[in-house]
This record gives sequence, C-alpha cells and structure tokens, in this order.
Amino acid sequence: MSGGGHAASGELALVQAAARYTAKLGDRLLAAYALGSLAHGGFSEAVSDIDLGLILSDPLRTGDAELIRRIAVEASRTGEPLDPRLSVFWGTPSTLRGEREGGRFPALDRLDLIAHGRLISGSDQARHGLPSPSAAELLVAGARFALQRLAGFEFSAGEGRQRSDRDRQARARDPVEELRSPELLIAGGVRYVTKTVLFPVRFLFTSASGQVATNDGAVEGYLARSDAPSHALVAAARAWRMGDSAWEAQAARLLPLELAPLYAYYINDHVVRLGNLGEHELLRSFQIWRNRLLEPSQE
Repeated sequence: MSGGGHAASGELALVQAAARYTAKLGDRLLAAYALGSLAHGGFSEAVSDIDLGLILSDPLRTGDAELIRRIAVEASRTGEPLDPRLSVFWGTPSTLRGEREGGRFPALDRLDLIAHGRLISGSDQARHGLPSPSAAELLVAGARFALQRLAGFEFSAGEGRQRSDRDRQARARDPVEELRSPELLIAGGVRYVTKTVLFPVRFLFTSASGQVATNDGAVEGYLARSDAPSHALVAAARAWRMGDSAWEAQAARLLPLELAPLYAYYINDHVVRLGNLGEHELLRSFQIWRNRLLEPSQE
C-alpha cells in the first residue's frame, strides 16, 4: 500500500470501523477488507473515502441491511474527521456469486474486492472463487452511478428519469447545474471538486480496460488520449487531491473552460458504448444529460 504516513489516519479509521462490525456481527463476519485507495494506493487525507468490504456468512437475515447502516451511522458520529467518509460494501458468498439478491456490492466494488482487496480480519477464503464482473456489467453499473450521482437521475424498475424542476427544488443540490456553474462546485470544497472532475476520467478508464481505476492510473490513461480535451484540468485535479494549496484559484480558472468539454467527451464515449450494448434506456438518459449540460445559459 502506498501513501506512507498520509494513509495512517485512514488506516486507523478503517481498522476501527472493522472492529465495530466484528463486535456486532461476531462469527457471522467471515472477512473484512480494505478497498479503494487504502487497498491499492493513492490515499489522500484531504479527499479519499474510507472503503470497507464485509463478507457475511449465508444466509442473509432480514435485518442485516439496517444493522450495517446503523453501525456505519454510529461510526460517523465519533467526532474523528475521517469517520464520516466511511463507505461500507457488504454481502455473502451467495450474493457475491449472483445466486441470491441482497447486500450492497456494486460491480466495480466487487471487482476491487477480487483484484485488490486487502484482508483486515477473518479468512481470505471468503472471496476465493468469486466471479469477476463482465465488461458489460461494469459499464452499465458505472453509467447508472454517473446518472444518479452526477446527472440527477433516479431509477425505478430499471428505467431512468431525470428529476423534474419540482424534484430538484426539493433537494439541496442539482448536480447538472453545478457542472454548469463551477462556483457552486468550488463552494463544496476540494474533495467535492476533485471527485467531480475525476469520476468521468475513472469511468473512461474502466470502460476501456475492464479494470478498477486508481486515480493515478486513470489520469495517466486520460492524458495519453490525444483526442481528449481538458488535460490541464484533469492533471490539476490529481494535484489538488494530494494537497495542492493553490487549488481554489486554479479551479476558478480551469473549471469554466474545461469541465463541460470533459463531460461531453465522457458522455459521447458512453453513448456509443451503451448503444453497442443495446442499453437504449441508459443511452437516452445520457443524451438527455448531454443536452441539458450543453444547453445555452438562461442568463
């Protein structure tokens, strides 16, 4: 694991969270794993999440989801600065193999578990033999995440719809308006800005390679694309997440020029990929997203 002393606080938060789950779940907890940057390097105290993977014994119980959630909420209220960033992925061998529904282990995080998960406690036998998600599964899962997190779509019965104006007014934030108004992103802080810039970069890496994207690997892959726009913004975001004190002034200069072209490039790439897969609902959602992102300002 890279990151040296910078990862020490993240490691402590992760181990303490795993201990909480061990205390509550007992023998039902087969294994706990570090995922994300605490597993494969690049952890940043300023912006990184604390990603924890749990494998429970079969079968799932009715109250498992609420129990996992409640422990995470308790962990987030300790007063330690990194604890609110805890993100817990969990399932049983049968749910991770796709034999039963339940748990929370999206395709990309399952791949991270299989390829990079670092055992914290329990037996590593728990993940042996788990099937890796297909390239198509990774693409669809990433597309759905992007539409929900970055475009304000909601999904019901497998179909996406963009939130209406009334929906948006009822929520604290409209992600597309933030993409169109970089000052709103900057107000959210460096963690929010870097995630917004690097999410599409990482999705592009995974869709092209079928692999989990580290931030450094995704950025290097993007900068190697001669046809890709916004190289300066992407390179700067990598520096910001590792503690560049000049981030805010740079972001104010680069975001208005380079954020929309970055997203248009990502969206256009996925429109083609989703079309080739026959994922027409997701394709249309991406087209709606692109149209709203690029529509002329009403000012």
